[in-house]
Amino acid sequence: MRIGLAGVGRIGRLHAATLSGLAPVESLVLADIDPDRAASAAAELRAEGAQVEAVEGPDDLFGAGIDGLVIATATDAHAPLIVRSAADGVPVLCEKPVAVDIEQTRSVVRRLETATTPVVIGFQRRFDTGYRAARAAVAGGGLGWLHTVRATTLDASPPPAGYVPGSGGLLRDCSIHDFDIIRWTTGREAVEVHAIGANRGADYFAAAGDVDTAITVLRLDDDTLATASATRYNGGGHDVRLELLGSDDSIAVGLDGRLPLRSVQPGVPAPEGPVYQSFMERFRGAYVAELTAFAELVAGKGDGADLATVHDALQAARIAEAASLSRVQGRPVRLADIP
Repeated sequence: MRIGLAGVGRIGRLHAATLSGLAPVESLVLADIDPDRAASAAAELRAEGAQVEAVEGPDDLFGAGIDGLVIATATDAHAPLIVRSAADGVPVLCEKPVAVDIEQTRSVVRRLETATTPVVIGFQRRFDTGYRAARAAVAGGGLGWLHTVRATTLDASPPPAGYVPGSGGLLRDCSIHDFDIIRWTTGREAVEVHAIGANRGADYFAAAGDVDTAITVLRLDDDTLATASATRYNGGGHDVRLELLGSDDSIAVGLDGRLPLRSVQPGVPAPEGPVYQSFMERFRGAYVAELTAFAELVAGKGDGADLATVHDALQAARIAEAASLSRVQGRPVRLADIP
């Protein structure tokens, strides 16, 4: 099987290394807006024994006889590549988001309504063992009815200034992972959100109309209350957790020995090992499992049931859009007001 990869920046290089090690993948074709970067990534993988080639652009990529495509480009290239892949009959996994804004996301979903080619979106937490166990616990009924869900995504350090203006903002870029995983683990939809944000770090967040810290309160359709907390400045390390608190039991994801959080109570042990410093480190196993599921889908050996669809991505984007609107306008926003 021959897999194409569009974009070999930070996450793209991780995906290239992962794909080159998967048994169903016989060869890779890499493309990037910077041809030299693609050539460099290909050379590194060839030095490790992988069958990899670099091409100069999308036309060459689609002309290289690929069986599937992974998209890890800048956001503005996602929608055109998704639509072209579907039109060419090439199964595709695209890193979130589907498009640069909610309107373009809706447009892509509409264009794919009659497509038979698999199109899935990268929400890797669905393949993390902890989140999967949490979803099973909710479905099994052992927690009783949920009254509170707490999700956090706390980055150890901020992105570069140049990244922020095109990111869509903290809520669309970062908290969208929490919005998706709240939906996925609880099986419920959000009906109303209220978000607030603050800036205490670098000036470039405010200059881009963004915030460096935000909290979103969500009311789900069964009256479960959820919070999603995010920041770019968690100096202790990369902290991603989920707490599901029910009438009969309570569970958490992310309480492992590398959690960047320590107790000040006497006798409580500190974290065992080095704390997580990035999402790629924290979710390395999840990315491998996600790309494995995609490769099996392309090969016709799996159904891709846990991979996020474009409809899942649209629902998460609607929550992020409502949260962004809420933050700016200082009021709760109902999801019914976000088409």
